[in-house]
Amino acid sequence: MTPEVKIVAGHRVLYVMATLAEYHAALKARFKPLICQVGPVESALHMTQYLASNEKPDLVVSLGSAGSAVLEQAKVYQVSSVSYRDMDASPFGFEKGTTPFLDLPAEVELQHTVPGIEPATLSTGANVVSGKAYQSVAADMVDMETWAIMRACMVHDVPMIGLRGISDGADPVSKYSDWTKYLEVIDQRLGEAADILEAAISNKEIIL
Repeated sequence: MTPEVKIVAGHRVLYVMATLAEYHAALKARFKPLICQVGPVESALHMTQYLASNEKPDLVVSLGSAGSAVLEQAKVYQVSSVSYRDMDASPFGFEKGTTPFLDLPAEVELQHTVPGIEPATLSTGANVVSGKAYQSVAADMVDMETWAIMRACMVHDVPMIGLRGISDGADPVSKYSDWTKYLEVIDQRLGEAADILEAAISNKEIIL
């Protein structure tokens, strides 16, 4: 599928998702996203390639599913801040979560806020978090792409908003269907969240 930038109140908005498994009827009726693939490496590669090869959007919206042991399952949250749980150079004296020689904190707050959508902190990493493993994650929810997408956007000076529906985490996961069971519900709710976001842009509640 070829991604299409959506024009919202004169602004170029690019929606980005990891996989077509999260892309169902409600979102299909609204936009054609860039599919960036799963994990920090693939999403960074595909996001960077797109931004380097196409006219720059005014906003990137990273959306899809996330895991959480503390948030309501199947509910959509906006990302208030992002951290990178794979990064740990603490044996060399760097704060855990900070990338050595990069002038960024371990937790980066996002610039824009979508009115009416509850915020939550997010941790990105290259693993599926399950069960007791949530106890080692200092964030409300987890995914595998948002930090990488955010970094690509920062390099190209494009703001990013994150929207995530909670697909799993209340119970330990052990099979593929533990992730997919809520995805169609999340698709509908992400569609509603995208409508709220676009209305906020149109009403100048979000200034791009």
